Order: sequence, then structure tokens, then C-alpha cells
Amino acid sequence: MAMQTTTTTPLFSAALRPDRSLRAAGGWVALGVAAALVAPIIVAVPEFAVPVLAGFALTATGLVILGVRQSRNQRITQQITLWPEQLEIATTDAKGERMLRRFDPKAVRLVLDRDLNEKTRALRLRSGTEDIEIGAFLNADDKASFAKEFGRALRQARQ
Repeated sequence: MAMQTTTTTPLFSAALRPDRSLRAAGGWVALGVAAALVAPIIVAVPEFAVPVLAGFALTATGLVILGVRQSRNQRITQQITLWPEQLEIATTDAKGERMLRRFDPKAVRLVLDRDLNEKTRALRLRSGTEDIEIGAFLNADDKASFAKEFGRALRQARQ
């Protein structure tokens, strides 16, 4: 069913992005400090040079892989906008490709998957037989906070 975007103010709008707390720069600083601390030992005992340098090479390779992965994850977003007559989810993946989906708020249900400790593991929208996970990249606390606010707005849209 084709729906038109409205010009009214949305009931709810959120831009979801992955947590960017892991920074490759911190790893490079730690690698530099470790190299400075190990350098005198390598000079004093040259037999340790090959295994230590191999370890540093593996660590540097891991940091490069982490940096590439982090730069790709920076593109991931989900823009969720809810109006009284329409729910719109715009998802941008790691490749930069964008997908837009629209739903009737009265026909969609928010489903929370929780673990044994009642932490929110997943947020899904169910519309008929279709299930869509939203905010898969969020941590458990952010998922719970988002679910509370989004659930309130979704109930308001159904009235």
C-alpha cells in the first residue's frame, strides 16, 4: 500500500547509530607505549627481537582491521519517524545503500526479546507476517530506553 509522506510534525523521530566508543587511535597509542617500553629489552637481548616484532606486526594488523571495520560501521544508521498515519524506517547499511520502509502504525506491533535477566536483547516490528529488527547495533540499555519511548509514541499513534 503506497503512503504519502505528511508535512505534519512527527510524534516521534530518532536517528539510531552504532556505538563508536572503540577507537583504533587508542590501540595505536597503546602499541606505541608498548614499543617504547620493550625497545630497551630488545636492545639488551637481541634474541627477543623476532618474536616481539612478530607480535607487534600481528597487533598492528589487528588495529588496521579494526579501523576498517569501524569506518564501515560509521555509515550504518536507522532513521525512525512516526506520524499518526504512518511509520517510516530509513535504513542505511555499511555499504551506504539506503532502504526506506513505510507502515501503518495501527497495523504494526513492537516486540521485545528479553534475556533471563529482563535485559532487552532485540527490538522487532511485526506487521502481519513480516518481522523487522530495529536498532540491532544498540547496546541493551539503549535498546530498553528506545523501546520505552518508541512504544509510548506508537500507542499514541494508535489512538
